[in-house]
Amino acid sequence: MNSDTDDRTPARMGEALTGESRHDWTTRQAAIDAALRSALSAPCADAPPRLAEAMAYSLLAPGKRLRPMLAGFACEAVGGEFASSLPAGCSVEMIHAYSLIHDDLPAMDDDDLRRGRPTSHKQFGEAMAILAGDALQTLAFETLATSYPPRTAAVSCAELARASGAVGMVGGQVLDLEAETGGLSDLAGLEGIHRRKTGALFRAALRLGVHAALGESGAPNETLAAIDRYAAAFGLAFQITDDLLDVEGSESKTGKKVGKDAARGKLTYPGLLGVDASRARARALADEAAAAVDGFGVNGLPLARLAAAAVKRDR
Repeated sequence: MNSDTDDRTPARMGEALTGESRHDWTTRQAAIDAALRSALSAPCADAPPRLAEAMAYSLLAPGKRLRPMLAGFACEAVGGEFASSLPAGCSVEMIHAYSLIHDDLPAMDDDDLRRGRPTSHKQFGEAMAILAGDALQTLAFETLATSYPPRTAAVSCAELARASGAVGMVGGQVLDLEAETGGLSDLAGLEGIHRRKTGALFRAALRLGVHAALGESGAPNETLAAIDRYAAAFGLAFQITDDLLDVEGSESKTGKKVGKDAARGKLTYPGLLGVDASRARARALADEAAAAVDGFGVNGLPLARLAAAAVKRDR
């Protein structure tokens, strides 16, 4: 995605997606970007310069910062301050950046464009890209461990590890690769992949935001249950929209190649349900997500509006 296009995206999300002013949204975006730069500064000061450059190239690339924003909105939904969520949001963004680096590798999705720029392995070579991803993954847990009180840090590290590991994001990627040749043909199987591959990290971002707000006192079960319902519906709605953009979107807006899912033989929502039915399902899931956070009252409105907006995006 080119920088001009991506710089406009957060502002539109702030107004059209959450009902916030352009200033409020971009202020939060700036706070996230500053926190990401700060989280990189000390670890990278003593790292080999080329590794530090590769880590920053992917982590600080222009983006929506959706996962840190979800952490912040969840934090606020339960009465916390957005600033309290920043280390949690940064840690999830680091995991996300590492996953994109590795997903783009020739052995995986074999992409050469990400956010309108050469992918990490095209820019730095495969070995350095792998190592940059590894370093970002471990930095995510260091960030959590050094930013919160012991119990909050431990719970948050466990949440993020589960979401990003064998039963979460990594497991979902394995199932996705296997499905390319394994004859996956039903909606339940497809949604199972994406609940792990995409949805698990959204869930972690939201839960970490709650933990950041409620701290050592712990989060009530009913609060986490509502957040989980939101995460499940939001994650699938987001993925369906991604699949639709791969069919109908443009490279200039998405910042990555389009049409590649069909070329690789991947099962997608439009391929299984058709475009119109996929769009309808995404809208229904966005409504389901909004209903899940209704109990938070006015504090939950940004989450509800974000769900509605996620299915209207063009990138």
